[in-house]
Amino acid sequence: MKKRSVLSAVVAAAMTATALFGAVPVQAEEVQEITWMFWDDLNATEDLISKGYAEVIERFNADYEGKYHVTPITTNLEEYYPKLNALVAAGDVPDVFIVSPGPNLTTYVEPGVAADLTDYLAADGWKDTFNGEGVFSQQTYDGKVYAVPLNIAAACVFYNTEMFEAAGVSVPTNWDEMMDVCQKLQDSGYTPLSISAGTPWCLSMLCGYLCDREGVDLAALDAHEASWLDENVVNAVNKMVELSKYFQPTAAGDTNDVATAGFYNGEAAMLIQGSWAIAQINGSNPDFESKCGVFSFPGIDGGNDPTRVIAKSDSLAMSATTEHPEAAIALMKYFTDETAQKYTAEVGGKIPVTKVEYDASVAPAQLAYVMDVFSNAGSTFGFYNESLRTTEAGSTFDDAMVAIYLGTPVEDGLQIVEDFYTDNIWE
Repeated sequence: MKKRSVLSAVVAAAMTATALFGAVPVQAEEVQEITWMFWDDLNATEDLISKGYAEVIERFNADYEGKYHVTPITTNLEEYYPKLNALVAAGDVPDVFIVSPGPNLTTYVEPGVAADLTDYLAADGWKDTFNGEGVFSQQTYDGKVYAVPLNIAAACVFYNTEMFEAAGVSVPTNWDEMMDVCQKLQDSGYTPLSISAGTPWCLSMLCGYLCDREGVDLAALDAHEASWLDENVVNAVNKMVELSKYFQPTAAGDTNDVATAGFYNGEAAMLIQGSWAIAQINGSNPDFESKCGVFSFPGIDGGNDPTRVIAKSDSLAMSATTEHPEAAIALMKYFTDETAQKYTAEVGGKIPVTKVEYDASVAPAQLAYVMDVFSNAGSTFGFYNESLRTTEAGSTFDDAMVAIYLGTPVEDGLQIVEDFYTDNIWE
């Protein structure tokens, strides 16, 4: 704001001089350059959500030509946070960067890396365009908002309807039915499930669902009123091991992208993934949309609420040290404006975070299935690696689940998490 005031004073003085002494050359205002960091290659991606983000950048630069200009900094998902953290350590924080809510965002809030956005959201009614206060629940600290959500996704089970029909199986409604479906698919010559253990959060998402279905209470674990070696945790992880015999043979080394491609290329019958995968599936293989069904992760008889859904939102944070906050906020508003949010639903297949009206008839078919799952959810919860006390706790859980999948005994793997909590969380 100070820079703009100085520039305005210079321009006013120049105009006065022109009136008194004739024409005086005036230097044009310098374009404000900002950066935006994202976890996908905008030039090479087939992901429709990423393509939509690329369109936002292009539209912003065109509309603000001569005033603001944004340059993307892109990488892949696996390398995103290490590269972002390296920039933070070097004092070169991107002006705007994407971040996951929860402990990941806390990492940038506590040391003052992320800016407080509360006043910006209150100005000009920007916050009123969102679907209520609830969409900011995981971005709020001590009553202040530090990130803006871009969309909402739910973790579900995607399935190949043609394979299910050929194997004579129906959508499972509980864990026993899920195991029965997997066996019948395998007996019919299909790989039942594609999953990534090479990208640890994919496997731990499955384990998080199983833990929740078994009634694991994260608040009790944080308070040391429960143990990672309790029977319900052991039962949940044993179910992951039981299910793993139906994974594709290359699951240990497959990345998230490879595992997802295995599903939409017809190499496996099911994929446990978030609805963000709709944009990747339909962008890479549009013909697959017609045979891609979606169902809620099955419940466990006698267990916790079987309708609970893992929910997640991509969010944008602004650097607390940006030299151009007005440009950064203008960019963030473009990501949540009507054009971007309609694209989110109608093309990308994610749930918008604003009150935008979109045409459901042109949106991906899978979005309607996800909306049905979401509307019937008793409540939502987050990724375990984003819901534990710290990002280090989440990474420890991720790595322990991969170790167990690779052969470490269940109790030994859970002891790793227990030891971390003993040394770092519990007092």
